[in-house]
Amino acid sequence: KEDGVIPKAIYFMNNEEAENSIIALKVGEDGMLSEGSCTLTGGKGASGIDGNTSMPAGPDALFSQSAVTVRGNWMVAVNPGSNTMTLFSIDTKEPTKLTMTGQPVDTMGDFPVTAAISRKNKIACVGNSGAQAGIACFSMHKRQGLKPLSESPIVFPLNQTTPPVGPFNTVSHVFFNQDETMLFTTVKGDPMKNITGFLSMLPVQKGGIGTQDIRSSPPGTQVLFGSTIIPDSNNILATDAAFGTATISTNGTPAIVHKTTIENQSATCWAAVSPMTKTAFVTDVGRNNLVEVDPGSGEVLQNTPLMSENPGYVDLLVGGNFVYALSPGSMDGSRKAYVAVVDVSIRPAKAVQNFQPRGAGRCSMGMTA
Repeated sequence: KEDGVIPKAIYFMNNEEAENSIIALKVGEDGMLSEGSCTLTGGKGASGIDGNTSMPAGPDALFSQSAVTVRGNWMVAVNPGSNTMTLFSIDTKEPTKLTMTGQPVDTMGDFPVTAAISRKNKIACVGNSGAQAGIACFSMHKRQGLKPLSESPIVFPLNQTTPPVGPFNTVSHVFFNQDETMLFTTVKGDPMKNITGFLSMLPVQKGGIGTQDIRSSPPGTQVLFGSTIIPDSNNILATDAAFGTATISTNGTPAIVHKTTIENQSATCWAAVSPMTKTAFVTDVGRNNLVEVDPGSGEVLQNTPLMSENPGYVDLLVGGNFVYALSPGSMDGSRKAYVAVVDVSIRPAKAVQNFQPRGAGRCSMGMTA
């Protein structure tokens, strides 16, 4: 989709263990959702292990943002149960029609949870969060699919298992900066074990990537999670499950410019920026609220209850005047998966649709257009 325009379709994955699928929903001119398609990825979904219960994690099954990513007519999706990533092409006339390009490729690590695309460089990168944690990048080809850019990945020494025990001490989010010359990766720390999280920065050149990343831990951050690029700047807005959000400058050594504490938060972990309002929206897996933050000042502009029975939200995206937020439901099955559509052109923001997609479940992850 073009920035600031209502998308024609939105996408996430059901992350089912038997076979992972992409759920594509049609978006009308009024921003409302309707059924679209369900397309197999050729791989398997999986869930991490909840560190508090030692049971399969949920509804935040992967402890990550951007398990599915779209740029232009390219889409990549992770298959955490198969240690693979799948490349799709999106039909320009029927955006819910997806065609697998090549075959799913090994991610050169364990338990892939997050993926990013650089259209300019024709590169897709993936973050692995299991026993072999780190990042790997691939060139994208219309016929052959994904091809590794190097023989070995960038390794993160997290001392994890497969599946990983989280949410602490896991890979959160891979994403490119605005001019696609740098790949960022956020990795959570574990304050209770005195493990410091970090922001990884990996240089990108056309047709290739650097051989070594630069890692830093901006003072004041603890559990860096999902992030979003702030347009026309070198700053990112990163969520931190310990307190809320932080606007981080990436000029030189990364440092916090503004730190925002969100009252009564449970785990603020996902972020998306609106090109129209120049503000960011963040979600919390344990709260049925949508929070709007001004990245330029750190001010919380609104913290709006969404008046539904959704227990909370994971990934989200902004399209036109609307935010689309995924609620995978409850682990016991008492609450099904929904996508909330929120009109953010008005104050306070208002939920205008709560759509229950076929094929979605309690492990569903990702949200992109």
